[in-house]
Amino acid sequence: MCTSIVEIVAAEGMAKHGDDWFPLTQAVVAYDHARHAPLGDVITLDFFNKHLDASARAGVEITLETAKELRAALDRAIAAAEFEEAEVRGKGAPHRPVRRPAAQVPLYSAEMSLPV
Repeated sequence: MCTSIVEIVAAEGMAKHGDDWFPLTQAVVAYDHARHAPLGDVITLDFFNKHLDASARAGVEITLETAKELRAALDRAIAAAEFEEAEVRGKGAPHRPVRRPAAQVPLYSAEMSLPV
């Protein structure tokens, strides 16, 4: 049974599909049956460019728990980035420490490498 849970937002950035990068125009967040992952219902994230062909798409299917962890990581990164932006621009944002639960993986550092 389909859930009809779908959120669509404008997106600005770049995504990679195969060896090619393409500009984004939209992102879709949905909760429904997995189409590719060997899981039940999943959160699907689709990033695409509506002006290009269907290959201009990058998608993932993740568990609800993984989506919650990703949301928390995004919240921490956004809070830290907003503080950094305010401090760089001289607006004197009050420091709000961003705390992570001890069980989570370490934050990214320059010594770590990201998959490409």
